[in-house]
Amino acid sequence: MGQGSEFVVRLPVYESTPSLSVPAPRQTEPKSNSLRVLVVDDNVDAASTLAMLLKASGHEVRKAHDGPPALEIALDYRPQVVLLDIGLPSMNGFEVAKRLREQPELSSVVLIAMTGYGQDSDREQSRDAGFDHHLVKPADFSQVREILSAIKAK
Repeated sequence: MGQGSEFVVRLPVYESTPSLSVPAPRQTEPKSNSLRVLVVDDNVDAASTLAMLLKASGHEVRKAHDGPPALEIALDYRPQVVLLDIGLPSMNGFEVAKRLREQPELSSVVLIAMTGYGQDSDREQSRDAGFDHHLVKPADFSQVREILSAIKAK
């Protein structure tokens, strides 16, 4: 007990007067500095939450919940960044990373492990599989933002 995750969601509040209506949310085009991001996690809620945060940060996002679909989506979508869980059901994240690295059209993709595995040996295995970064769940979203900002700055 007492070792779960805590999530904080902040929603904007619109103030209105009786004579004014609440403005409709603006449709915005993706920002020129947005990134194409693929989120791969077998936990549907975790993937959806992360995707929501990334979209709110201005990025284009697709999701997959296992290795084989992630590979298919990546080849079609050509993400610039893949946030990849290691513990997937039919093909683990290490194998997905290795296969992504084998694709010439994905050679510059930045791979970020998002995993519950945080031992030194896990980090070493991530590097060997081709990951650029290794974040331990529950990762602070500010860490993800920092990595994405550094990618955009290149």
